[in-house]
Amino acid sequence: MDIVVSNRVARVTPGGPMVGGLAAALLPAVEKSGVVWLGSSGNTRHIEPGDNPLVEVAGYGCGTIARVDLPEQHYGGYYEGYANSCLWPLLHARADIAHARAGDYASYCAVNAYMARTLAGFAAPESTFWIHDYHFLPLGRELRRLGVGEKIGFFLHTPWPERRVMAHLAQHRELTEAMLAYDLIGFQTDRDRDNFAAILRSVLHVPCEGHSFEGPYGTCRLATFPIGIDTDGFADSALKAAGDSDVHRLRASLSGAKLIVGVDRIDYSKGLGERLQAFDHLLDRYPKLKGRLSYLQVGVPSRSNIASYRALQQQLAAQVGDLNGRHGDIDWTPVRYLNKGFCQATLAGFYRAAAIGLVTPLKDGMNLVATEYVAAQNPADPGVLVLSKYAGAAQELDAALLVDPQDVEGMTRGIAQGLAMSFEERRARWQLMMDALLRNSIHAWFAGFMQALKTPAHRNVVPLQPTKAPPLRPAAARDAAWAAHP
Repeated sequence: MDIVVSNRVARVTPGGPMVGGLAAALLPAVEKSGVVWLGSSGNTRHIEPGDNPLVEVAGYGCGTIARVDLPEQHYGGYYEGYANSCLWPLLHARADIAHARAGDYASYCAVNAYMARTLAGFAAPESTFWIHDYHFLPLGRELRRLGVGEKIGFFLHTPWPERRVMAHLAQHRELTEAMLAYDLIGFQTDRDRDNFAAILRSVLHVPCEGHSFEGPYGTCRLATFPIGIDTDGFADSALKAAGDSDVHRLRASLSGAKLIVGVDRIDYSKGLGERLQAFDHLLDRYPKLKGRLSYLQVGVPSRSNIASYRALQQQLAAQVGDLNGRHGDIDWTPVRYLNKGFCQATLAGFYRAAAIGLVTPLKDGMNLVATEYVAAQNPADPGVLVLSKYAGAAQELDAALLVDPQDVEGMTRGIAQGLAMSFEERRARWQLMMDALLRNSIHAWFAGFMQALKTPAHRNVVPLQPTKAPPLRPAAARDAAWAAHP
């Protein structure tokens, strides 16, 4: 049995919004592969060390979705604290706003230990575990401490920055060493893989051969697995989206104007402020575009309990208001700024209607909006992708117009170049990108990682107790691990 683990699992509501690239990516793979996808339910409850995890299970296609409540006494420190106020900014090279409160790291470790206790119930000789993302960096170690000897893989959806950035994290040595408990660690790009390897080699001095490292639990391999999407499925959704009411209203409201589209969570890593500045400069430089161009920015609020996110939401709202006030007219609003999510089918229709897809994160692991925009295009009249060179997607979508999101003038020129591009060039660039997406679909990514993970390798599982002591029974081992992080 293959078990996939992430912080949250998608709640599938027909026609409902899809929030988060990971959920959008994993659902098609779960539906067709028959795996169990387990994660937090989004709910919490008070959990004592001896309490048994309660897992809610539901079928999804050939697969299964399982949800578990997390301990409320640790959830705030784990999620809003250590994961999203400390790890997330550092992984996106924002050491200036990364901070952790006293006790956040202990809560982060406690939730990882609890999730390990939950997962250990699924362990069997044929089980394989695939852990996802920065919420669970030490989860593999916690599973090994419970005596789990099955294959455990890990995939990081975010970037992994240079070691000088990670050195700002007080626990960077401990967490990096803990990750050696995984058989295989996957990254979006070679750059992320090499940044991680640099810490193992130069800081921890872990014995290695190539990208294989010898840790306390055996061999840990590092590899690159750029994530994809269900390209054919998304293209089909975009084709059918003409009948969607929101898409129809959008197209009708344009009255012949060209559309620029951006779709993002409101996050400081997405470069939304700089993107608005570039559009502002575009209207200043090319006033003839006024009334002939419309920019739709879907900005889904995220992590609003964190001060830096609330401040960004306020900043962007003020920026849009100022831009529209200066450039707008009675019958034309330059920026349509929507703070709500849309279902994937509707977004596919938005992408297909847009002459420019604007995807300009300051840092990003992959960014599936870029790949979705390309897949959604009409082959007979494709739009142009303007893409940050710092997004992982830029590695395979190098036929996009690549820009530096910190260079506002450069982004302005990129948008203008895309608007003026000939059909022949648009078609040629789109075909190159589409070919890359078809080669590297979500199904190829999923199968490729699982195949690599299941490659035979010796594991030396270290017990919790000294080797001279009698081995703990599974239940006792699990209770001991939980008690270590009360």
